[in-house]
Amino acid sequence: MTSQLATEALTERLKGGLVVSCQPVPGGSFDDPASVVRFALAAQSAGARALRIEGVANVAAVAAACSLPIIGLVKRDLTDTSVRITPWIDDVRVLAEAGAAIIAFDATDRVRPVPVRTLVEAVHTRGCIAMADIATIAEARNASALGADIIGTTMSGYTDAGPPPRSPDISLVVEACRLDRPVFAEGRYNEPRLAAAALRAGAAAVVVGSAITRPEYITQWFADAIARESAPARPVLAIDIGGSKTAVALVLENRVLERRQVPTRPADGAEVWLRAAADVARDWRGQYDGVAAAVTGLIRDGRWTAVNPTTLPVPAEFPLVSQLADHFVGPVLALNDAQAAAWGEYRFGAGRGRDLLFLTVSSGIGGGAVVGGRLLSGSGGLAGHVGQIPVPAPGNRYHRLEDLASGFAIAAAARKTGHEVDAKAVFAAMAAGESWAERIVAAAVDHLALALPGLQALLDPQVMVIGGGVGLAAGFLPRLEAALSRFPSALRPTLAPALLGVDAGLLGVADLLNRQMSFEIQEVGTAPVIGANAPNA
Repeated sequence: MTSQLATEALTERLKGGLVVSCQPVPGGSFDDPASVVRFALAAQSAGARALRIEGVANVAAVAAACSLPIIGLVKRDLTDTSVRITPWIDDVRVLAEAGAAIIAFDATDRVRPVPVRTLVEAVHTRGCIAMADIATIAEARNASALGADIIGTTMSGYTDAGPPPRSPDISLVVEACRLDRPVFAEGRYNEPRLAAAALRAGAAAVVVGSAITRPEYITQWFADAIARESAPARPVLAIDIGGSKTAVALVLENRVLERRQVPTRPADGAEVWLRAAADVARDWRGQYDGVAAAVTGLIRDGRWTAVNPTTLPVPAEFPLVSQLADHFVGPVLALNDAQAAAWGEYRFGAGRGRDLLFLTVSSGIGGGAVVGGRLLSGSGGLAGHVGQIPVPAPGNRYHRLEDLASGFAIAAAARKTGHEVDAKAVFAAMAAGESWAERIVAAAVDHLALALPGLQALLDPQVMVIGGGVGLAAGFLPRLEAALSRFPSALRPTLAPALLGVDAGLLGVADLLNRQMSFEIQEVGTAPVIGANAPNA
């Protein structure tokens, strides 16, 4: 039996290190023990802390040639179960005899030949450390409760129907690390910065396989990327769903080739809005490579929720990405519209190449931030939602900033003065010299000016780009700059009018989808996107 002290000593030795999975493509040019040993020796000389080896003969050969600890496993294709990794107790015995210090086994919640508890006990009986390969946090909790020594995120994305995601499951690493067991991050960590991100998330070690020991896959990644770049560029279908209208466009790089628009009727509901977008784009089918949606509200894990239901009453957790996939052909991306517009202005507009905070002052107030070339989204997708900043109100209450400084707020203030007009009409009245309109716009400007210095102090962007129908209305920006003059120069942002107008969100979200399809890493939210590969568990 392995001792707790021995387990802790080995896991401590591996902490913060790289585990190289030396598993060649089955039937490939390197699928023999001699090649596996050469991969293992190369990994050892380059600084790997441990090796993950499949197959008894390979484990024995590597154990004889290398001094690194081995995570051993056996893969079997069984007819009565989807479980492949070390499914039988006898597999545990022969791996231990071959020299594995750690034995990995599938601990997913599927029909299985042997219970997880039995496998854990068998591993411990052989004096080895038990590594449970899981796909969900529930499976991690179960494996931990049953005595597994190490939790591996190996199976995340590989137990559901359909292709696996392109990005590693960092959120599962974070959750699993709360279980007081060493967590080995594994599965799609095929770029160095992703491995570093896993360690920052709390992983004890990172397991990397295909990107190191499967030349066939690496060659294919490069060949595919070159083929994509040499092929003629094709448009993206971009959709912008706002509080009053939905725009649908074919976007090629930084150009809107064709644009159509339908009204967004709030009472119709999200499914009707998407059907309307699909109907207006029906004759474009086959002309685009993917669909990218920029929408008002919050996007989290592909689900859409209203931040301010008065702007657009989106039902909570509406499955936007899956619904888009049902209506359209190709890869899908969904993003908050202001965050998409921020990226558009960063790539092609007023903030090109500069750290920026983008504010769209329109029916509501939205925003997005690009810092160090990365679009910020935050842990819950809320980053940049400037309109939701609380503003004190009498009676221990509060307003949202957009309740005081948006187009809806300006129209509401006009109604209180007896003028049943929208924000556009208020600006027209101000231009005509109407004092009531001047007072309403001045109040809205003042509320916004009070919020911006704090944002400047927090993010210190090189420029704040102001867009939206209100933000770009005649006279608004000069009044905002004047209202900011009361603050110290260090807190006064540099303001610039948005250059892309109503197309900023379309261009931004289309560009982000192009980057995703090109497998470029994009820190959108917490999930970077990279090229997919088959599991090398």
